[in-house]
Amino acid sequence: MPSPSDSHTAPEPVAFFFQTTLSLEPIIAWWQARTTDPNPGLALLARGIMQEVERQPSLRGPLLDPHTLKEDCCQLIESLMVAVFPPASFNDDIIGAIPPFQRYSFYHTPRFAQVLLSADHRVKQPLNIDQADMERHMVHMVYFLILEKLYGVDLPDAGTIIFTVPDYHIGLYRHYSVVFNSAFLDVHVVGERPELTHAQIEQLARNPHNMALWREMLPPENFALEGFNLVHLTDVTNQEILSELKYDLLERDVLQAADRLEQIQEKLRVLFGRPALQLGIAAYDDKKKAFVDFGRRINHSFLMKQLQRQHATSGFRRIYQQLLQERRPLVLEDVETADIPSDLREQLLGIGIRSVILALLPYGDDAVGLLELGSPKAGDLTQFDLDKVTAFQPLFAVAVKRNAEELQTRVQAVIREKFTAIHPTLEWRFTDAALNLLEKVDEGNKNAEIEPIVFHDVYPLFGSVDVRGSSTARNEAIQGDLVEHLTLANRVLKKATEFQALPILDELKFYVTKNLRRLKQGILSGDEVSIFESLKNEVEPLFQYMAQHTPELRPVIGEYWNSIDPELGILYKRRKAFEESITRLNDAVSDFLDEEDHKAQQMYPHYFQRFKTDGVEYNVYVGASMVHDKPFDLIFLKNLRLWQLLVTCEITRLTHRLKPTLPLELETTQLILIHSQSLSIRFRADERQFDVDGAYNIRYEIIKKRIDKATVLGTGERLTQPGHIALVYAQAREAAEYHEYIDYLQDRHLLEPEVEELELEELQGAKGLLALRVKVKMDV
Repeated sequence: MPSPSDSHTAPEPVAFFFQTTLSLEPIIAWWQARTTDPNPGLALLARGIMQEVERQPSLRGPLLDPHTLKEDCCQLIESLMVAVFPPASFNDDIIGAIPPFQRYSFYHTPRFAQVLLSADHRVKQPLNIDQADMERHMVHMVYFLILEKLYGVDLPDAGTIIFTVPDYHIGLYRHYSVVFNSAFLDVHVVGERPELTHAQIEQLARNPHNMALWREMLPPENFALEGFNLVHLTDVTNQEILSELKYDLLERDVLQAADRLEQIQEKLRVLFGRPALQLGIAAYDDKKKAFVDFGRRINHSFLMKQLQRQHATSGFRRIYQQLLQERRPLVLEDVETADIPSDLREQLLGIGIRSVILALLPYGDDAVGLLELGSPKAGDLTQFDLDKVTAFQPLFAVAVKRNAEELQTRVQAVIREKFTAIHPTLEWRFTDAALNLLEKVDEGNKNAEIEPIVFHDVYPLFGSVDVRGSSTARNEAIQGDLVEHLTLANRVLKKATEFQALPILDELKFYVTKNLRRLKQGILSGDEVSIFESLKNEVEPLFQYMAQHTPELRPVIGEYWNSIDPELGILYKRRKAFEESITRLNDAVSDFLDEEDHKAQQMYPHYFQRFKTDGVEYNVYVGASMVHDKPFDLIFLKNLRLWQLLVTCEITRLTHRLKPTLPLELETTQLILIHSQSLSIRFRADERQFDVDGAYNIRYEIIKKRIDKATVLGTGERLTQPGHIALVYAQAREAAEYHEYIDYLQDRHLLEPEVEELELEELQGAKGLLALRVKVKMDV
């Protein structure tokens, strides 16, 4: 036998090894004590029962054959059991009398037999407890009873036992709380009673599952049980189901697995007592203002399959709208006779639903989803079931909300990894792609890749605001700064030769003078870097040395250093003026475009993308495939084209007003590319942006990249001119549409009356381009 231990060991398999005997002596003794009870009625009943006991000696002592109770003494047994089986509740209580901790009932209520007994009156095995666990629990109860009745030690209750047993009437199961009553069970000592010290009793209390320890201190052969147990069951199905639902719905991803949803559906069937009950859950997408399939892998909603095929005025959508407005569950006890739209009735009956409860899942002031309960039998779901729905409704709401948040977190992680920042108008499409990827991964495809993001039949708008002569202005600024920088350096070198005759000074003077002469003729690529490195590595270290050892040179060297930008280490005057001017122009144009596009998005959602260079370029794409919840019409495209022309007018005037305030006065030119044909655009994952898709559409992209350098045929004049808007097109009908817009803006005094119609010189990859050019009024 293992040695005793205070450690908490895991439960071990045990057998029920106590000697037990069925006996009615404990309850006979109870009635005997009542023959002199102060209650005369009870005393009279007890004396009558005791007279019957005297006439039935076969009931006395151990009853080795329980069948004797049925054959000889049924009426007397009925009388004895009145003490514990109240006649008033006999048909409602679930109580049985069994030999000590055995699996057979010799007396019981009808409901006990219905719930727990087989045809031969044996106790059925609960679904949730196996034979070994049952025997282990009974051994615990016996030992606790021994300590209580023989040693006066009352240990804490081991806890409530729950039996889960099948209900064959409805084909489901139910939960029952079980109480073992041992009031009519005597414990006898066989031989000498084992003595226990206080320390040993504490050791037993600390090790309730160590059966080896208990058997060592309280050998089973020293004890015998005589009498019977009472087993009292209470139906706790509703409480248990709600408790299980609470724990189920608090788990992660519980609504993302089909088998878990089926388990929850089964528990609701038990709760309602409806074996054919169907559960449906739909999430509510606040952005789309509609119910959607939950997850993506599983359609949890049995109604959504129908709803997705319905138009806005269908019965389903009207009912959903009613739920959103009234915020009260809808109960249809019989679909055939309910006051509902006919198409809704037909479709519910078409999917085999005759009885329905629909309830919103509220989360604060918002609705996060919809709960659906349906049954194929009319009258299965009624107003009386709403109390049950109310009990678990918040649990589903929390689960839907948390699942939606977790799913959104996963989706955003995919979007950040695959797409970076996404334009709000297109976020729905990237979200769909991310959900599809997660679906494949969750199905076990670890090598799944994100699907292509392509939008077909979209219309492009392109515009640019370019800084006229920006390359020339930048080169002139660089050239001017380098000339001044070299001049300052040359001044120091000349002054230095007055105090020191060093050959290196002459060589450096020669280098500086040579570069000054060359720079005055123009700047070449690489001049800036080579000159700066020579000054930094050869000239400036010499200046630092001379400043320390030749005090007379400190003023001229100080003048040199005062002219150098301390952060960049170069002379940065003209370039700074140029960069500040470019930045202010770009920022002003970009901010204006962003503000105007925000307004235009309210007209019709579209994709907007802009880039800053020496100016600002922007793309607009619009079409039905880019918007999932709003129909598209060409009137929206015309509206955007007019909007673009209006915005370009305002940008021209804006940059004109800004020009005199800039450190370096710069002018802008404005260009619009007209393209009337729809095309496809594809998201390029490597570049994290959209480009036109397909060989047919590539000509549009080529023209976009080259028209800023376009010249007028026969004159060589640049198409784009300050104060003007140039509109490039390829087909006459495109110009006709824009002539109408120009007429309108001329009437509003935003454009000058004259409109130039021009042919353009051939561009590489683009022939036959035409253009309109119109001057913007600046004094409006």
